[in-house]
Amino acid sequence: MRGFYIGRFQPYHNGHHTMVSTIADEVDELVLGIGSAGDSHSAHDPFTAGERIMMITKAVREYEREHDLVTYVVPIEDLNRNSVWVSHVQSMSPSFEVAYSNNPLVVQLFEEAGIEVRQSSMFERDRLEGSDIRQRMIDGETWRDRVPDAVVETIEEINGIQRLRTVAEDDVVERWEAKNGSGGESARRDDD
Repeated sequence: MRGFYIGRFQPYHNGHHTMVSTIADEVDELVLGIGSAGDSHSAHDPFTAGERIMMITKAVREYEREHDLVTYVVPIEDLNRNSVWVSHVQSMSPSFEVAYSNNPLVVQLFEEAGIEVRQSSMFERDRLEGSDIRQRMIDGETWRDRVPDAVVETIEEINGIQRLRTVAEDDVVERWEAKNGSGGESARRDDD
């Protein structure tokens, strides 16, 4: 049986990883759909679809070996039309018999389309939430223990922390002033 699990994976973290481990016990093949694939370079979605594919592909290798699991990582761009979203997902993905999600809207849409949906309990949701992990990266707090090692390596390879800190800044002028040490005052020459 082939399952489908979708997420933004910004970044792919240990909660996602635990979910994949659970799913691996139930299916022979797993499609990991990268939601909002066209979004990147923002504080909400800092990583590109390609970077998220790297994170996930490297991280799930252990499950492929341990569970003899075949995985497919596919980008799914946003459609913003809920009534046809499942058809869109199906057109972008290998076929699947069961979908995994805890998102109420995603569950509703798959069920309306006649696709079995399985939910699971959240794994350490209080500390494994993408927005919290991204904020920790911005603030220079501990985050590496919340993602698989392969994700840490990918984020370091792409200089992801610097990108996230840059895109999280409020204003380009503020970034320029911080970089050039003008302290928020306009540069003035008094030659008179």
